[in-house]
Amino acid sequence: MLFQQLINGLTIGTAYALVTIGFTMIYGVLELTNFAHSSYYMLGAYLCVSFMNLIGLDVLGFLLGTIGAILVCGTISALTDKLALGVIRKRGGAAISALLCTIGIQTVINNAIILGYGSETRQFINVFNLGRFKIGPATVSWMQVIIATVAILIMLLLTFIIRRTKFGAGMRAISQNQRAAQMMGVKVNKIIQWTFFISASVSALSGVLIGMYYRTLEVNMATVVGSKAFAAALLGGIGELPGAVIGGFVIGVLESFVAGYVSSGYRDAIAFAVLIVVLVVRPQGILGKKIHHKV
Repeated sequence: MLFQQLINGLTIGTAYALVTIGFTMIYGVLELTNFAHSSYYMLGAYLCVSFMNLIGLDVLGFLLGTIGAILVCGTISALTDKLALGVIRKRGGAAISALLCTIGIQTVINNAIILGYGSETRQFINVFNLGRFKIGPATVSWMQVIIATVAILIMLLLTFIIRRTKFGAGMRAISQNQRAAQMMGVKVNKIIQWTFFISASVSALSGVLIGMYYRTLEVNMATVVGSKAFAAALLGGIGELPGAVIGGFVIGVLESFVAGYVSSGYRDAIAFAVLIVVLVVRPQGILGKKIHHKV
């Protein structure tokens, strides 16, 4: 049972890690806590089901539905930056203004989903249904393998983009000094909008994968995952991409063990219990760096 819970925890941990990576990307560039980020997790899953109902409840319908959901969520996120957050930055608005704006966007998206789909739990059909196999005493589904594989590939791709491409260099330059980056020819607004697009796309993909894994969609899934992604980002070291991955996996595994050995009623609380302990011992998180303020 120990190995089984570990596998289950790593599966859900990949979803948390993906959402946390997108969350961390926004914070790393703008030092902005984007509360709307988790809403794209939920919106992506609901949109994928809608597209599948139009295209077909098969593998092709799922793939096209996933692509459609990713593009829609990414576009909405980029537009919210262009039409709202970008305007606040241009006019020199306070950081709290942008923060409150993301809360407003989150509320609009979540309530739009409730208005459009209703508040009842919806089914997400697993079109793959590839069965299961044994690894020692543990049973592993092929869906878990697919989720882990896709998540790892996305993490590696994002790491490559951020560390090895011109776009990633622009992101890092903006995170250090936005005005200086602009003076050096970096297209600041364009890079920020693409960062919003990528982060929302990754979050939407995570929602699709986990929706199919659990085979259900609920209108509170954004709130639950959002709080855990925030906790995972702080746990790993906010602004640190590897820390986001570690934080997501740690919370996913701990949740699985608590649900399996204690009670499923405590699984949502464990993320914040661990977070409090880690932040007391190491306030900057696992991989975070201490910030020295000059007096």
